[in-house]
Amino acid sequence: METKKSKQGTEIPETAAVVVVGAGYAGLSAALELYDTGVDVVVLEADERVGGRTLSQRDSGGVVIDYGGQWVGPTQRDFLSLVERFGVETFPTYLEGANIERWTDGSQRHFKIAGPDDGPGMREYLALMGEIDALAETVDLERPWATPNAEALDSETVYSYLERTVPNSDARLRMALAVQSVWTVEPRDISMLHFLFYIASAGNLDQLMEAEGCAQETRFVRGAQEAALKIAEQLGDRVFLGVPVRRIEQFDGGVTLTTDQGEIRASRVIVAVPPHAGQRIAYEPMLPNSRGRWLAKSPMGDVVKIHVSYERPFWRERGLSGEATLYGERSLGFVFDNSPSDLAAGVLVCFVYADRIRQWSALGVEGRRQDVLDTLVELFGDDAAAPTRYAEKNWAEEPFIGGAYAGNPTPGTWVEHGRAGWREPVGRVHWAGTETASVWNGYIDGAISSGRRAAAEVCEALREPGAL
Repeated sequence: METKKSKQGTEIPETAAVVVVGAGYAGLSAALELYDTGVDVVVLEADERVGGRTLSQRDSGGVVIDYGGQWVGPTQRDFLSLVERFGVETFPTYLEGANIERWTDGSQRHFKIAGPDDGPGMREYLALMGEIDALAETVDLERPWATPNAEALDSETVYSYLERTVPNSDARLRMALAVQSVWTVEPRDISMLHFLFYIASAGNLDQLMEAEGCAQETRFVRGAQEAALKIAEQLGDRVFLGVPVRRIEQFDGGVTLTTDQGEIRASRVIVAVPPHAGQRIAYEPMLPNSRGRWLAKSPMGDVVKIHVSYERPFWRERGLSGEATLYGERSLGFVFDNSPSDLAAGVLVCFVYADRIRQWSALGVEGRRQDVLDTLVELFGDDAAAPTRYAEKNWAEEPFIGGAYAGNPTPGTWVEHGRAGWREPVGRVHWAGTETASVWNGYIDGAISSGRRAAAEVCEALREPGAL
């Protein structure tokens, strides 16, 4: 059988015991587990880099910028285990000083946690958070479709639930921004069941929204992609970049994967790519209806991540944390201090979510930049008008990812297709990816645990008589 070279310049092998499709944290973690147990594993990545939805690069000033996922929290144990194993250096998120809330009328209030005590609808919003956390506790994390009242929950959007149960419009507005910032969609786009499952997979809403003791507590000195790069280094010549998998064909005794660089045969396959990419692969035989529908009905969210750099973090000198929450017409939803640990620069990271992207994108390159800077001046003063560097990352433009942070099952998808379509193996094809995780679904930690779960499934299958 003829083989062709990957973009690395090396030939992909003709056979392997297991092939992992995708070199994000899910695929790399699956491959590392198999490698550690002595399984002959090969990783095929369509892109020319590893890391998936993490991307850490030095800008022209030498400052590491995380264009994708960037934080880790104390309950994200799978991620922290890799941090420890590979000696990845971390530092705490900057939390000193006051946060800013910009309300719909342009007024600004300072606060520390959740929001200002005197903010519109704040009391009702805190009560709503408690009610939602209580509902999330009822979710079956391993079988979300078996959650009590699952069909009703999966039939109602977060938007309709808020309209039906929350009289205070300001409290609804606060929760809508929470949905935009965590799920990167609008409340009309996801069901209450997925909303509650995602919250339960993290622990509670605070874990998703806050920093201290929560998901945004810790950052990485050399970026969140570092552990992925170190896994790839450990796997060495088992990782092939620039090799998109076009077709996966199962036959008696094995699987054949067709790529642009030739074919490779294996006993088992782990597909560890986002739903957007997973449905672009041709499968023979075709995927069962529920798996195919699950992929098709799990669109990626929409988010643009913007880094604005300055000579120093001047906002700290004014007693500000650099964190801001914005309601109303402004394009930005959240702003955080993203300065490096050595303070070689001051960096603000800004997020544009979901519907806000449509209007902001239409402004053009210079218009978008000016819109962001105008908002930062409103928040932090005239010093924000003259950055040293400015960079945007729109994850919807990544051809093999298609959006961020994660795929979100549309209303009805959990109860219709969850049981057979979420992560149930299809013959010799196993599934990984943060969307398949029970804990920290949608996060790097969930990606890692999903890879480990899929590797365990494969190892068990390989122990069966005649498996290889």
